[in-house]
Amino acid sequence: MLDAEFDQFAAEYHEQHAASIRFSGETPDYFAKYKIDDVAAALASTGIKPRRILDFGGGVGNSLGHIRKAFPDSEIVLLDPSSRSLDIAEKRFAGQARFQSFDGKAIPFEDGHFDLVFTACVFHHIPADLHQQLLREINRVLTPGGSFFLFEHNPLNPMTLHAVRNCPFDENAILIPARTMKRRFAEAGLSQPRVVYRIFFPRLLAGLRSLERYFTRIPIGAQYFVHAIKPAV
Repeated sequence: MLDAEFDQFAAEYHEQHAASIRFSGETPDYFAKYKIDDVAAALASTGIKPRRILDFGGGVGNSLGHIRKAFPDSEIVLLDPSSRSLDIAEKRFAGQARFQSFDGKAIPFEDGHFDLVFTACVFHHIPADLHQQLLREINRVLTPGGSFFLFEHNPLNPMTLHAVRNCPFDENAILIPARTMKRRFAEAGLSQPRVVYRIFFPRLLAGLRSLERYFTRIPIGAQYFVHAIKPAV
């Protein structure tokens, strides 16, 4: 989460990411889009339309365009400790969000400000001893009834391990098992978290992806997400 660490990769982020996942046959945008599609589908099934959204650790904005398309009427904040990443994101998506710097500790918003918090493959860059503090901060800024979706790489998937080992900005990454993250959610007061495993087939086998909905509890997907809803008062 150190700003200097991510500043040095900001300009080349897309190219380095694309190179590390080339064997999958997909682009970084494919992985960004499916996450927001999952979030939008989960919220649509409950009839929830978030008014304010936090993209926690949003970096250069790879998820932002998809968030804006899925939730056109929402206020969006992209939060990141890397000033260079924020500059790039704002140039890419000028006027589509608020681009907010972050000290890596305290989220600069009042209690209950956001209806939805989303984070994608951020926590494996954060030292484990800071996870509880940040999860509690996220819980604090969630409105009662609000949702938190955290996407992460699955360390049980060998192709994921290959991608991470070959990605320069993942050099210091420590991947987190889903069961560990689920426990940390609960310990931070994010009640009844559920785990969903995703991405089982590369592009070469894309015809089988319609079957993935049957595999979401099997811990071999390339990624997973944890979803929790803050209890209503």
